[in-house]
Amino acid sequence: MRIIISGGGTGGHIYPAITLAREVAKLTEHCEILFVGTKHGLEADIIPKEGFAFATIEVSGLERKLSWKNVRTLLSTIGSVWKSSRIIKDFKPDVVIGTGGYVCGPVLLAASLLKVPTIIQEQNVIPGITNKILSRFVDKIALGYQEAAAYFHNCRPEQIVVTGNPIRPEVMSATREEGLTELGLSSDKLTVLAVGGSRGARSMNQAMVGVGTYFNGNPHIQILHVTGQSEYNSIVGNYKQSGIEPSNAGNIIIKPYLYNMPLALAAADVAVFRAGAVGLAELTARGIPAILIPYPYAAENHQEFNAKALEKHGAALVIADKELTDAKLIDAIKMLLDNSAVLVNMAKKSKELGRPQAAQTIARMAIDLKKTLSK
Repeated sequence: MRIIISGGGTGGHIYPAITLAREVAKLTEHCEILFVGTKHGLEADIIPKEGFAFATIEVSGLERKLSWKNVRTLLSTIGSVWKSSRIIKDFKPDVVIGTGGYVCGPVLLAASLLKVPTIIQEQNVIPGITNKILSRFVDKIALGYQEAAAYFHNCRPEQIVVTGNPIRPEVMSATREEGLTELGLSSDKLTVLAVGGSRGARSMNQAMVGVGTYFNGNPHIQILHVTGQSEYNSIVGNYKQSGIEPSNAGNIIIKPYLYNMPLALAAADVAVFRAGAVGLAELTARGIPAILIPYPYAAENHQEFNAKALEKHGAALVIADKELTDAKLIDAIKMLLDNSAVLVNMAKKSKELGRPQAAQTIARMAIDLKKTLSK
């Protein structure tokens, strides 16, 4: 089987694509995979390091308003579709899959025009502009959330499948014992995992300093705070200004970045997260109760809608970034840790939303699509 996968711009589009590629390879005897991205995106660095063939096209994203830049972008997109067509004709894929980002537009459009079976994966509750346009051309739309179906009302029902979002297999294979040991955490304390993303989240990090100060030395709770590389030194400095040396606190661990996030998730009893689709997919697959602080500048404010979907189901509490304070976050954590029944119920509700087999579901969809349309 031969597959082209296109997705890029952010890790949230790239890593699910890698997970999906490996799942397809696992389910088929002979599988060749080509990734298509841009030479300027993160994918240009990540994909070759993961051992996959990589081709590039030149393409830019559309602004969310009428502008001359959009006119120029649309004209350049014609060239991108032509280049994508050449790549597709040379590689001869059985299926083309898009996992998000504007680079998917020309690739999936070209595949559709060439009558190659196509799938797009929409990770968020609020679909991106590229996927909204592509939905009129592709054969299947794999949704991360049931709520997203309402935004594809012009599509045929058989086009849409709620699959969940692909997660790394290590997220499910990691054990709590391994996580506690690897990260130097205690087995007799409840673990709060706070992560603002690889670049950090200043408002979350500042609030977590207040949380750490409040719970400093508490024998029942431990905090693993991942600040992001750019914020690490200032956050450690803020702790010290509060009279706390994190390395001596006994229940506070501060990291700039975690390469073994699956182990941290396995050890967590409560998570304080942004509301990116991939992070939420990992939390719900593990059934981790969450306090979510959506990134307020995400396109179409999609993180707030992602977070509200979990809150509506009883799997999370949501605090708006503009309303975030130390006191509000402390109260939310205290409420969860002081009410074991609430925590257990939230964990149950989170697990109900989890779709740990999403990658396998989409991979099988791709394989079945090839079989169906090649008859």
